[in-house]
Amino acid sequence: MAYDHILYEIEERVATITLNRPEKVNALSYALRQELYDALKTAERDKDVGCIRIRGAGRAFSAGYDLTPAEPSPNRPEEGYVSDDLDKLTGQYARDLVAGWWKIWELTKPVIAQVHGWCLAGASELASVCDILFVADDAMLGYPPVRALSTPDTMYFPWKMPMSQAKYLMLTGRPVPGKEAVEIGWATKSFPIDELDEKVFEEAKAIASIPADMLASSKKAANRAYEIMGIKTALEVGVDWMVLSTYRDTAGEFGKISVEEGLRAALQWRDGPFSDYSARPRDTEG
Repeated sequence: MAYDHILYEIEERVATITLNRPEKVNALSYALRQELYDALKTAERDKDVGCIRIRGAGRAFSAGYDLTPAEPSPNRPEEGYVSDDLDKLTGQYARDLVAGWWKIWELTKPVIAQVHGWCLAGASELASVCDILFVADDAMLGYPPVRALSTPDTMYFPWKMPMSQAKYLMLTGRPVPGKEAVEIGWATKSFPIDELDEKVFEEAKAIASIPADMLASSKKAANRAYEIMGIKTALEVGVDWMVLSTYRDTAGEFGKISVEEGLRAALQWRDGPFSDYSARPRDTEG
């Protein structure tokens, strides 16, 4: 498969997949996700690969799913997709997203997310379903859609951090710096941004030195324990709640403001009370 939206390379038994839409802050379009899944399976089948690393090109890991207004939507299949009331009611779109992330869960080889800059909404889902999450000290991870649009497509929060933090971040959508993400258990380790790539590659090389069958056994053992605790059922129920949350009386307010006053006004309405994301004070913007 030829790749237009990602880069794929192998060095010292580490397969590196780079999300490569920097002009769109590596927004996770449907096309990019299909290339990502293909690259993951390619690496899994390659006997010369022991570990997989996912990172982003440019100034950020990813801004999340690609919500660019267009027909056909870049966030859906390019051809043959028809959205109707049944699709919305059953949450087929969200179920497809979760099914895609389960591919990482079931992969026999360990997958590392290497996060710098923004890692928002759908991008935080991708990073959180990876086996290991390394972040830059100043990376920012968050899920702003919970303020106005819906609950997450992939309900990872209760599985990645203590209840007090999971509820706080779910209720507020606040962004968390990389160092703090490690402190609350969301991320594994953080590094200075200028050392991130080198440090993560060193970690990945060390993991890749372990025999593939040993790594597969360890990953499966851990995964099955979480499955016994109910992670798969919980994430499927999370999709149900995501669908229900779109039927709220106020669910269309963000879109209404976007149409009537513009996206910037809608973002200010959403983020203004928290003074973050699009409503950060100018002197804190990087």
